[in-house]
Amino acid sequence: MNLNKLFRPKKLAIIGGYWADFVYDENIKIGFKGEMWHINPKRKSSKKKKYYKSIADLPSIPDCVYVAVSNDLTIQLMKDISEIGAGGAVCLASRFSELNTAEGKEKTKKLISNSGKTPFLGPNCYGFINFSDNLALWPFSHKGKHCKKGIALITQSGMLSSDIIMATRSLPISFMVSAGNQAVTKIEDLIQYFSKKTNVSCIAIHIEGISDLTRFVEASKFSFYAGKPIIVYKSGKSQIGKRIAKSHTGSLSGNNEMYSALFKQLAITEVH
Repeated sequence: MNLNKLFRPKKLAIIGGYWADFVYDENIKIGFKGEMWHINPKRKSSKKKKYYKSIADLPSIPDCVYVAVSNDLTIQLMKDISEIGAGGAVCLASRFSELNTAEGKEKTKKLISNSGKTPFLGPNCYGFINFSDNLALWPFSHKGKHCKKGIALITQSGMLSSDIIMATRSLPISFMVSAGNQAVTKIEDLIQYFSKKTNVSCIAIHIEGISDLTRFVEASKFSFYAGKPIIVYKSGKSQIGKRIAKSHTGSLSGNNEMYSALFKQLAITEVH
């Protein structure tokens, strides 16, 4: 899975209204230097800002697309995004597999099918911030700063990630990623990707559950030999926590003792 265009785009498309406005403005604030296009067929362009009617109207193929619309429209748009050959996408919409219903699972299946070979974060995620390249595919304000080399922080909880980057504790963060439901791009893929980055010192992960144990072991070993330590916070240890994890991102939190033994075997530091 090639995630370079997703995390380091030079051409960015943002689709939607209210939440898309935040993403657009955050990229201006953080100092994104690439091209940026806002797609909203219901809005009229002005001297200050141009709105595009559809993906087909864009002047070029975007490297990354932030999709901030309803889940049904997200499913449709992912087909368009895949067909034009975009490098990646972020899907903000929720009410997919985390519902643990037949409808939610079917919508997830259609989303994955429509995405083709295009990697995407989510659904049910905020997105990410690349503090090294000044890029914020993020629908909220934050207090993070430019960072040449620091932590790649991956979490399944958007609110947890938002709380961390609103805290002014001088924590050097290169990447903040909200992984959401991990329909296509899994935590394992992110570990492998960030292990290769010279601007990443270590990888910090908040896990509700692991979807592919074999891939997680492979990715963790890859990170170890790449000299990138992994620190893990595993949530969902209580009975209430297990129910929250299942309803939040559809994750099965599993046996806590098994997870702790696995982390120890892989030289992963587990924090509580």
